[in-house]
Amino acid sequence: MQTEDLNQDQPEKPSGIIRMKKFQFVIMLLLAVIISAGITAAAFIIGGQKAVNSSGEERNEFQKLYAAFDSLKTSYFQEVDGDKLINGAINGMVDALEDPYSDYMSVDEAKNFHQSISSSFEGIGAEIQEKEGSIVIVSPIKGSPAEKAGLKPNDKVVSVDGKSLQGMSSSEAVLLIRGEKGTKVELSILRPGVEDAMTVPIVRDTIPIETIYGEMLEDGIAKVQITSFSENTSNELVTKLNELQDQGMKGLILDLRQNPGGLLDQAVKISSLFVPEGEIIFQVEDRNGKREEYKSTGSKNPKIPLVVVIDKGSASASEILAGAVKEAANIPLVGEKSFGKGTVQRAQDFSDGSNMKFTTEKWLTPKGNWIHKKGITPDYEVALPEYATLPFINPDLELKLSMSSKEVKAAQQMLIALGYNPGREDGFFDDQTKSAVEKFQSAVKLKADGVLTGQSTLVLMEKLREKLDKDDTQIKKAAEILKQEMSS
Repeated sequence: MQTEDLNQDQPEKPSGIIRMKKFQFVIMLLLAVIISAGITAAAFIIGGQKAVNSSGEERNEFQKLYAAFDSLKTSYFQEVDGDKLINGAINGMVDALEDPYSDYMSVDEAKNFHQSISSSFEGIGAEIQEKEGSIVIVSPIKGSPAEKAGLKPNDKVVSVDGKSLQGMSSSEAVLLIRGEKGTKVELSILRPGVEDAMTVPIVRDTIPIETIYGEMLEDGIAKVQITSFSENTSNELVTKLNELQDQGMKGLILDLRQNPGGLLDQAVKISSLFVPEGEIIFQVEDRNGKREEYKSTGSKNPKIPLVVVIDKGSASASEILAGAVKEAANIPLVGEKSFGKGTVQRAQDFSDGSNMKFTTEKWLTPKGNWIHKKGITPDYEVALPEYATLPFINPDLELKLSMSSKEVKAAQQMLIALGYNPGREDGFFDDQTKSAVEKFQSAVKLKADGVLTGQSTLVLMEKLREKLDKDDTQIKKAAEILKQEMSS
């Protein structure tokens, strides 16, 4: 990509204002390190330490392992598979770390791991992680079946098609959740603040790794959402920013909400667009406390007001970007505290195709803060409307007169948010609730029979999502801040 002569001067001190004439940048390759949030991506190491060294001497710490292996191979009451024992031993060592981001993957699990950073895959489109023995949603991918089904960060996946996930690793859970396009999977979900589990049926689909979504709002303000950091994210972002500049962009909202992370080199390239050259983007600290700094190469940054929006689904590489712009460029953050993942993982491939992913360092913000399990607190804390957390309603259910259930309660709350008055929100489906459903059905040109099921339920939830997009309190606050900067 050709580079125009952008503004030559650099400010002596970083600020929230970034210099630009045209968003055409030379993107330099900075790192080969890859960061992981749950089951995202990692750097690959070939080889490893061997049980027997080059001089032929055995390492004493393996004598106990050899003895156990030999005993089971020769004396177990049934014939055992030696490879299975070895896999189990490696898995046990990794489990002993008690680190949700370290994991041993079988051949099939490793295949899914590699697939997670490809251009597309088939499944439901949700990032997950193991947390305290449970499988938890980090973030659904934008436009995915998981997002359309209403899955949210911190939802706990209790079971998949009736099979409990308790005690499973994230890699094991992925094998159950992911599947061929067009097939159906049922997840049992526990949501924080909701007493009972809910069944969420999802039809799997092809999940393209399209990571950049941009649009012009009002008053010259553009909004760009980065949903994850994939192989082409930085190039996609530059292309989108060029398009938006041609449309009159005067201020930019960078939306990192529900971004689970991905490739760290992409986060660094994007940070270099907004952090002045030579400023620290992040630091890596090893087990001995030795630190390495990674600095911005962005010598020609755009001069345009910028605000970044984060939430509890912003994790890993997205937190690196948020921390970099906040601490190294004084760019304001809006939204909710981020997820809090401050470690770096690498992966080791074995000759049989299996894989071991493990934590090797922790990363720190430019000012040396470790955000692990704490997250990044935005400068402006803004919550979404209460209806944004309403639970998914299974469209296979039939909600009708005289019923009483948690699904009816959720439907009543959705109707209230959309301006249809059911008269109550305690979960009992009475005549006034039926009347509110009929009015909603008529308004969206569906059969007005007062029964909420199938298409009526799906459209109800879709209209609620559309309302949230329109009444997005976090984006509105970001736009308010931008207008102040643009007028100053």
